[in-house]
Formats: sequence, C-alpha cells, structure tokens
Amino acid sequence: MSNVVVIGAGIAGIQAALDIADHGIGVHLIEREPTIGGHMAQLDKTFPTNDCSMCILSPKMVDVERHPLITIHTCSEVEKIEGEVGHFTVTIKKLPRFIDEETCTGCGDCVLICPVEVYNRFDAGIGVRKAIYKPHPQAVPDIVVKDPEHCIECGLCYDVCGPDAIRREDKEQKFTLHASSIVITTGYSIFDAYNKKQFGHLVLPDVITSLELERMMNASGPTGGKIRRLSDGREPKSIVFIQCVGSRDATINRPWCSCVCCMQAIKNAILIREKNPGTDVTICYMDIRSYGKGYEEYFERAKNLGVRFLRGMPSDVLADKNGMSLQVENSETAEVQVLHPDLVVLSVGIGPSERSGEIAERFGIPLEDTGFIKTVHDAVDTVATLCPGIYVAGTATAPRDIPDSVASGGSAAMRAYIDAIRTRSE
Repeated sequence: MSNVVVIGAGIAGIQAALDIADHGIGVHLIEREPTIGGHMAQLDKTFPTNDCSMCILSPKMVDVERHPLITIHTCSEVEKIEGEVGHFTVTIKKLPRFIDEETCTGCGDCVLICPVEVYNRFDAGIGVRKAIYKPHPQAVPDIVVKDPEHCIECGLCYDVCGPDAIRREDKEQKFTLHASSIVITTGYSIFDAYNKKQFGHLVLPDVITSLELERMMNASGPTGGKIRRLSDGREPKSIVFIQCVGSRDATINRPWCSCVCCMQAIKNAILIREKNPGTDVTICYMDIRSYGKGYEEYFERAKNLGVRFLRGMPSDVLADKNGMSLQVENSETAEVQVLHPDLVVLSVGIGPSERSGEIAERFGIPLEDTGFIKTVHDAVDTVATLCPGIYVAGTATAPRDIPDSVASGGSAAMRAYIDAIRTRSE
C-alpha cells in the first residue's frame, strides 16, 4: 500500500496530487464540491501578471483528470481517519449527485430545459443557476449535478437526457481507502461582510464584496465581464474599495492579515482603469502590504494609472439623495473627506475553512487560536502536523496567495511521497 489521500481539491490540493502522482504514487483526491478547482476558479485575473485565472488553473484540472494515478472523488467528504503513518484507513462519505457519473456526457441539454432558477453560490449570489447545473463551464469532471432541494421534479430533464444519466433517486454511500499518508488542503472561508453592518452589505444594493466584483469582471460571470450597479444596472463612474473588512480587526476576533486583499484590490483597480479610464477609483486602506515578487512595482503601476490611495478607514456607508456617501479621515493629512461613490467594494478577508474545527477534532489535529490548522513549526516545518503522516498545505494553515499555496502544496506532496516510498519498501 503506497497511496496518498489528498483532502481538498483547490489549487494547493491539485498541485500536491500532481506532484505525488508524477513520482509514481497513486493519489485519491477528495473534494466535497461537484468540481475540483476551489476558489481560484471564481477569480477573473491573477496578480501581478494579470493572467487569466482559469488559463492557469484549467490545464492543471485537466491534467488531474487525465492522470492515470489520480482518482477524483467529488461530492465526497472524509468522515474518519484511523491508523498511523504508512497504514491509514480513510472512510469517505459520498453525497448523492443524482447523476450517473459514468454515462453523463456533460452536454447540458438538461440545464437548458430546466425551468427552475436559484441563486448561484459560485457567482457569489449575484447570478443564477438551474436546479440541475454545472458549477462553471470548465468544471472537472465535466458532468452535471442535480440539486434535490430546489428540483420540482417536472420531468423535463429525464425526457431530454439521451444517455438516461439522470437518477430519480440516489443515496449516500460510504467506502474506505488505504493510504500511507494524508495531505489536508481544505482551503479557506470568506468573511461574511454582513457582520460589519456599518458598511451596508446586503442592505445597500451597490455595496458589494471583492468576490462579487470578481464574478462581475469575469467574462463567464453573470454580467459578461461588465461592472454594473445592482440597483439599476448602470456602469459606475466612481468606485471606492474599503480594505481590511474582516481582517486585522480585534473587535470581531479576526486579528490576522488576510494576505491577498491589498493586491486583489490593486489588481481590480488596475483592470478597471485600463478598461474604463474615466472611472474614478479610490482605495481606502490602513497599510498596503505588497510583499511578494513584483508586487511593489504593481502597486506603483496602479498609482501611475490614476488609482487614488486614501490612507484611512471609512465610517458608515450611508444612503443619501445622491446614492451613497461615506466619511473618511486621511490619516496622512488629518483631513476629513466625504466620498459619494456609485459603487462600494468591500475587500473581505479570508479565514479558516468552516470545517477546520470539525476536521481537526475528527483527525486529532490541534488548531491555532485563529482557527487555522496548527503545524509543527511556523518557520522550520510548515506542512507537518502533530499527527505523523498527516500534512497540511495551502490556506488551511494560514492566509496565502496563489503562488505560496502552490509552493506549500508541493512541499506537503514531497513529505507525503517520502512516507509512501518508505511504506512501499516495507
């Protein structure tokens, strides 16, 4: 036995799976969503190169699907891990998909004919999907999933499906896998901006989150790549970004920096100014943390493009006769300014996955005070956990950007590979 189980199929999990499999070790990749790819699939571009996010991610997703040593288990969760390094038994719970995965071709005929529309979580709630759907066009595996909660059983999808792949009934299944080591890459959760009520998210229609903006700017998103005010559909002429919403905030017990928010706001501000030079863009910030390779140059590029950086945290976002207003003190000049943006973008922070506590309890792994999974040492050993043979990578341990998540996944992969080789030689 020399298989490795990778739990979570975002970019870190995908990289870990590919690195392990490329060294001749079998991998079982476990993902609770209907498709692999994680949060990166929701993004429009990546910083600091402005490369298309899916242009980077999609080939890796396809490589995972085609790799002879990688088995993908979507709509699946790890329920239990027993054993020790070299000899783990992993119990998997496979949730009902209501689709025959072997016969579905992903043609989408059932999606087109389905009459039910509900809010699409992949589009951060600003778009809609059908009751039978693919999460996004590049989904892997390229098959649909039926949502039994919203399906009205009209029968149209059964009639139109040529391969007869849609199931009227489906049940939860359980199975076990044997593994020499385990890599946990369960990702992160996004802060619910509604909890910072002074900013008016979900109260004022033209206050949106950074993820909602990403989906707007994405060509395959609900607005076809165009930024629109949700109140009236007009293109905003002035946009204000508010940084550190759900980050570096002791009042809500989130003292950590989320690592990516500054650069994400700068990236989107650059893209907006390049596409619509007449749009006024202001970023209200506490500190700009442009720490990575090429990031400081990227920051300077934004300033040269006319993006305004205002050092100060705004007060309440209020509705007024002109639309919205917010007051902010420029901490560099002590001047109090009143802004009247057409659109407010809240740069929401990232935190531990909603399942981190559950995973840690089930697997006997301690958590940091912040809720992220604890590693052996923050500087010397950043991927090993206190449970030998179980490794952790990506944003499961701390906020990270995409390059750092990829590097972390590769590091955990090599540790898991060593365990697999030792087990093989026994």
